[in-house]
Amino acid sequence: MSQHPIRIGIGGYGNLGRGVEAAIAKTPDMTLVGVFTRRAPETVTTLSGQVPVHPWDSLPERTEDIDVLVLCGGSKSDLPEQGPAMAALFNTVDSFDTHATIPEYFAAVDAPARAAGRTALISCGWDPGVFSVNRLFGEALLPDGETYTFWGRGLSQGHSDAVRRVPGVAGAVQYTLPADAAVEAVRAGGRPELSTREKHTRECFVVLADGADAEAVRSEIVGMPHYFADYDTTVNFITAEELERDHAAMPHGGFVIRSGSTGEGNSQVVEYRLALESNPEFTASALVAYARAVHRMSAAGQHGAKTVFDVAPGLLSPRPAADLRRDLL
Repeated sequence: MSQHPIRIGIGGYGNLGRGVEAAIAKTPDMTLVGVFTRRAPETVTTLSGQVPVHPWDSLPERTEDIDVLVLCGGSKSDLPEQGPAMAALFNTVDSFDTHATIPEYFAAVDAPARAAGRTALISCGWDPGVFSVNRLFGEALLPDGETYTFWGRGLSQGHSDAVRRVPGVAGAVQYTLPADAAVEAVRAGGRPELSTREKHTRECFVVLADGADAEAVRSEIVGMPHYFADYDTTVNFITAEELERDHAAMPHGGFVIRSGSTGEGNSQVVEYRLALESNPEFTASALVAYARAVHRMSAAGQHGAKTVFDVAPGLLSPRPAADLRRDLL
């Protein structure tokens, strides 16, 4: 095992990039080389104020002094371009989370990573990521069963943005809430068939623009296809001061539950739960742990695109294997 700190670069510096900086500050076996941004570097202030900030276009010159580049861009337009391009230059980790297009994204990253002898871990965070691993564990351990994933209570950034685009809305946030009755039915081992509406509810907190009609705004929100029409949705009207005071944090979390049977019908339930005060900081913590694994896998010659399913758990820990056997096994 190398005694030298793993040298990390941060690609992009929004909420996730700041979370990566915070995580590395708690990780003694890593050092932060710098932040790389498409913004003017002089306009970016890092958490510590001590981290060098460089232009994104300088990355190709830094291939010799970055062990793993943590890509912190968005899944909609940033990562589809940056992931394949950077996998040709660096070992990378990203949090691409558009579930439906993960196979295509994997293929797009795999080819340049293999050609360059690099290791690129995609779709790492808590969902996809940690929750994915727990879904796999549940399915493998209880093949006769059903897997249920519940999200929340948590602030949904995409749904919040959709509400803010409704005419008459000056500001808004939206929370996804797991339906208590559905969660308890699954925990009881009954393997219920649950509709979208039965699994989650949605709660909106909205600041009206001057002169806006509250009922018209409420009606447009609750009827919005793909976002709210399939859910029981509550719309609460609040002041701008209340929005800033009570809804500035980014909590999230959820449950993965596998309900199954063994033997002659003995009920078995496996559950994994997250309760997060900061969604981006926890996602960043996952990225940093898996960056350690990527560094080790690359050194072992395991190149190409990878997912969390390909990573042995021991590779995530900074502790020697002998310590893990003694203390955690």
